[in-house]
Amino acid sequence: EVQLQASGGGLVQPGGSLRLSCVVSGLEEFSEYGMSWVRQVPGKEIEWVSTAYGGSGGAAYADSVTGRFTISRDNAKNALYLQMNDLKSEDTAVYYCTYGPVRGQGTLVTVSS
Repeated sequence: EVQLQASGGGLVQPGGSLRLSCVVSGLEEFSEYGMSWVRQVPGKEIEWVSTAYGGSGGAAYADSVTGRFTISRDNAKNALYLQMNDLKSEDTAVYYCTYGPVRGQGTLVTVSS
């Protein structure tokens, strides 16, 4: 069973930074699989944020976070990260790391002064 556990959320002022982490267990050959971050504001649909591709690598970002967020992975640790800079109030959401349809427990990011 694949399990994902996100952490690193918190309260930050506009313009601030946070780094989210996600530890993945139960997934052999972690490096071969694409992993993503998505976010959800209560009452709204899930929004895709970013994907780190497996294999030879590469990444993709939603337009709303391009230039501010950076996704990375440590395949030796089965870990996924999301560095978030220049945070805005509209980034406030619960953030989840995902593997295909599998979504772990999220971490809340609140951007407010």
